[in-house]
Amino acid sequence: MRALLTTTYESDFVSTEIEKPTPKEGEVLIKIHASGVNPIDNKIRIGVSPYASPVLPAVLGTDLAGVVEAVGKNVTDFKVGDEVYGLAGGVLGLQGTLAEYTAVDADLLAIKPKNLTMKEAAAVPLVLLTAWEGLIDRAKVKKGDQVLVHAGAGGVGHMVIQLARIFGADVYATVSPQKAAIVESYGATPIDYKTVKAEDYVKQFTGGKGFDIIYDTVGGQSLDDSFAAIRHYGQIASCYAFGTHALATGSLRSASLHGVFVLHPMISGEGRKHHGDILKEAAKFIEEGKLKPLIDPRSFTLDTAMEAHKAVSDNTSVGKIVVDIA
Repeated sequence: MRALLTTTYESDFVSTEIEKPTPKEGEVLIKIHASGVNPIDNKIRIGVSPYASPVLPAVLGTDLAGVVEAVGKNVTDFKVGDEVYGLAGGVLGLQGTLAEYTAVDADLLAIKPKNLTMKEAAAVPLVLLTAWEGLIDRAKVKKGDQVLVHAGAGGVGHMVIQLARIFGADVYATVSPQKAAIVESYGATPIDYKTVKAEDYVKQFTGGKGFDIIYDTVGGQSLDDSFAAIRHYGQIASCYAFGTHALATGSLRSASLHGVFVLHPMISGEGRKHHGDILKEAAKFIEEGKLKPLIDPRSFTLDTAMEAHKAVSDNTSVGKIVVDIA
């Protein structure tokens, strides 16, 4: 089968033929139709994510949508011909999704939403799972909560907005003026982070009390602003792993801070079924029209996957970038 190999960090992909995998016990063989490209994929490619990087040479790519071609022993939830999606590989010893086929732990997968194309479905898993873990699993969002999302037009951010709305929250999102219409289309109130200070939007939208939940997808100043904008005993979730911060501002508000590392189940094996269960539940929301992925309009294939990675790294994308494979 054809696959793209990363042979050295920061180098271009090398197209090559490798052996088609055979599913082991608990795995399914998937013919991949599309592979989502996330910022973390490019970080792994250039070698700045040592906690997730595989031993090279390796096939990268984390998200997928495709069709089950074979099932291993003791797989009962899927059959040949099922259309599936999931956050399935590209870290440590797991083959990635920039290939024609892959063998995947069935626990990581769910049936693809019927109303999405393969390309649309491949755009969902990583950003949806990251949003769900922070907002629902950790922060326990509920009806009536005031939720602030930093970078609401981003991959994780637009999923957080939609999930918060589904659960009945009142949602606000920091965003550049050029992308304000995106967050408004998902039901959030836009806040221009370039001109409006945290103390001002806290006063304007919460009467100075602070937000019940804040989801930070940016880190740096945005996380510092979150400590200042959270209410007493509020919940802050962040999927940005690196940085140095003074916690006193949030601690004096008795706020809880939740770190979200969505690759952990793939890397450790712990909690893989939970990821499959989340994707199964999310598929219902998608089929009901309550949850929609934001897709970058450009087309990429295995031949131009390097361009897709460059587009992620230079922040030129509007929506999730996806590589069409089949």
